[in-house]
Amino acid sequence: MAFLAGPRLLDWASSPPHLQFNKFVLTGYRPASSGSGCLRSLFYLHNELGNIYTHGALPIIHCTLACRPWLRPAALVGYTVLSGLAGWRALTAPSTSARLRAFGWQAAARLLVFGARGVGLGSGAPGSLPCYLRMDALALLGGLVNVARLPERWGPGRFDYWGNSHQIMHLLSVGSILQLHAGVVPDLLWAAHHACPRD
Repeated sequence: MAFLAGPRLLDWASSPPHLQFNKFVLTGYRPASSGSGCLRSLFYLHNELGNIYTHGALPIIHCTLACRPWLRPAALVGYTVLSGLAGWRALTAPSTSARLRAFGWQAAARLLVFGARGVGLGSGAPGSLPCYLRMDALALLGGLVNVARLPERWGPGRFDYWGNSHQIMHLLSVGSILQLHAGVVPDLLWAAHHACPRD
């Protein structure tokens, strides 16, 4: 996805203090940016590029609105803009809880799309919607565990190497991505072979 040359990236020590939450990721930090700078960061390589695109529900929106061609482009652009804003808010968040809240509008937009599909206003492969609901539930649970610093809060020092909140969040993120995959693959196959009803 890296199409543009980006700004000079920073190392951990030079990055803004609110980004210094993982001292083991040493390079590739984006400098503080304006809103347009954050949108531009969707198209050059940095250490959060994968994070941005994995928060992307674009295939879900594409398939859900497959039979609504007049609405689909607006929804895809709108979600992309929300993603850029969420990335900017997360980049400038003063705490891990603020970073988690930065993705709230994206989650609300996905729930709106899920709701449209659930009541028959959207389309897609039968069985994909529960995968997407599990995807968001696992992602939310991982974020909450990380923000709450559980279980290390209950036993400081006992989880320094294994079983700490950040590792649990990553495991739940993997489960979330697997659920996304389990929903998107049948959705894309459905979209490739589905004929929309004529109005």
